[in-house]
Amino acid sequence: MSLLNKYLFNIFSAVFFPIFLTLYIVTSIIFLVKIATLTSIIQINFLELLQLYSYSIPHILFYTLPISYFIALSLSIAKLSKDDELIVIISFGLNPTQLIKIFLPITIMISILLLIISLGLRPKADYLRSAFLNIKKQESQFNIKASEYGQQVGSWLIYVDKEKKQKFQDITLLQFDKNKDNFISAKYAFMENKSNFLNLHLIDGKSFVISDNIQQVDFKQMILQHTIAEIKNIKSFNDIVMYWSNRKTNFKKSKDFSFRILISLFPLLSLYFILTFGFFNPRYDANKTAISSTIVTIIFVVLASKMSSKYPNDVLYALPLGYFLISYLSYFFTIKRSY
Repeated sequence: MSLLNKYLFNIFSAVFFPIFLTLYIVTSIIFLVKIATLTSIIQINFLELLQLYSYSIPHILFYTLPISYFIALSLSIAKLSKDDELIVIISFGLNPTQLIKIFLPITIMISILLLIISLGLRPKADYLRSAFLNIKKQESQFNIKASEYGQQVGSWLIYVDKEKKQKFQDITLLQFDKNKDNFISAKYAFMENKSNFLNLHLIDGKSFVISDNIQQVDFKQMILQHTIAEIKNIKSFNDIVMYWSNRKTNFKKSKDFSFRILISLFPLLSLYFILTFGFFNPRYDANKTAISSTIVTIIFVVLASKMSSKYPNDVLYALPLGYFLISYLSYFFTIKRSY
């Protein structure tokens, strides 16, 4: 039996990896195009582009892994049917259910991995991406250029006479308010990104508050602090639990939670469909495994998406039970009776 297992897994690997890599590359290109559109809002270099892409990997795996696994396993069984090897395997007393049980452990592992990716890694990746973009958007406000008018940082109008390596010389800031105006001039300035703050350090300058009278303050150093909106971090398992704990009151989270679980369970729920599509007599039946697997995948994803949007709680048991029952009945009335 171990030799049979090894042979079956070799066939599966030869089919799975080309499909998975193709889907992964295509999906990666889509995500890279989305990332590229962000350059109209923020400035990023090549390393930061790769960093943003790394935050997309859990999303890419979530969409490509279950589809690749289901289609590849169906095509692997179909290849055995096409080459008349299933007849030999069955002649040794191995029925279709026993055959698919060989792949049951790895199928369970795939579903568990997808649950970890969808419920744990994706929220973490979303946090890292949001935090990165948030900082970059704030930094873009501090993209000050020398000798240009009309530049604004927060509520301050700013003018810089000279700039070299993010160090400014002869800087002027003006802020208008209802009852008073603020005017600041400094000889030197530089920007500092620290924790959740973007600070503009002003050195050797004067500050004027203009209302009914004028108040002047001379300073050696002044810091204008711009707070970056803080996003809830996800560092541990408890943080993940807390992240999903409000899904009953947050409809979007409830919908996402249900959809991600359903997609994660898709390979496990589809085992009988794999037998239904993979088993056929090459003399009398056409090989429709690829198109049948694709259609079933699309139907499941669409149903999971639509039902999660309308019935996020009920769909967690209604769709898996209904889908599994249909897959078993299709296997019972087509394959089990013949083999």
